[in-house]
Amino acid sequence: MNIYIELTEQFNSEKLRAVISSGQAVVLHRVAIMSKDGDWILREDEETMLYVLNVLSGYGARYRYCAPLDIRWMRGGWSSHFEFKHQQFRVRTDFVTRPPRISEKELMSIWKEQEGRNIPFVDLKNLAELKKTNREKDYAVIGELARLMEDPRDQLLYSRSARDLVDRAKRYPDLVIELRSRRPVLTKLDEEIEIIEKELDAERRALMHANERRLEIFLKTAEKWATAWSSVEKEISGLPLCDAHALLVRHAEKLLPFYPAEEHNQ
Repeated sequence: MNIYIELTEQFNSEKLRAVISSGQAVVLHRVAIMSKDGDWILREDEETMLYVLNVLSGYGARYRYCAPLDIRWMRGGWSSHFEFKHQQFRVRTDFVTRPPRISEKELMSIWKEQEGRNIPFVDLKNLAELKKTNREKDYAVIGELARLMEDPRDQLLYSRSARDLVDRAKRYPDLVIELRSRRPVLTKLDEEIEIIEKELDAERRALMHANERRLEIFLKTAEKWATAWSSVEKEISGLPLCDAHALLVRHAEKLLPFYPAEEHNQ
């Protein structure tokens, strides 16, 4: 069994606590064959944090550099990262409760839609939003996800292919007019393919830079934490995960703000 599916089943024992996102969700949508890491969106409550920590503890997991898996940091948009060995393979697991570019309304919708599913994973549209990273390869993934979308509105908003966009524009001209304010590249669909492709490239670069700016806020806020991490990691090395977590939290309370903009807005 896929270890990430196995973990998801354990996280969701008796109730929905975790929804697969990012790379493993791409696999489950059959856009990729495999992904080496596991990412989940977690419910933002204390019971979920403790439950997931206990599951990971059973695998001998240890913290990688990150914020603690604690609701106070999760509310601020931080992420928590762990690692363990399973059948001679390195397994990496990443968790958030407030994923980037997903609105509170969309997040509530994800929880509602995934309730009761055997393997809960993020839908195509929200997965495309998650993939608006600063990695070029993720934009090819967005393009393939767009081809799986059934709603022409979503196809127009997420397609990465100039030819696909021109085709949709011919079929749904009124939709193109409606959506131009949300995606300026749609104003160029009467131009030559090469011009549309240049606009798509510029759009991709703008999205990548936007994500870089978002990450920079977290990086600057975590400078003290990053400096201290080496010594903190030595302290927690070899401890059972729950003990390591408690010690990590005590250090983070002194060095890592709960919200990334806190110290920069003072």
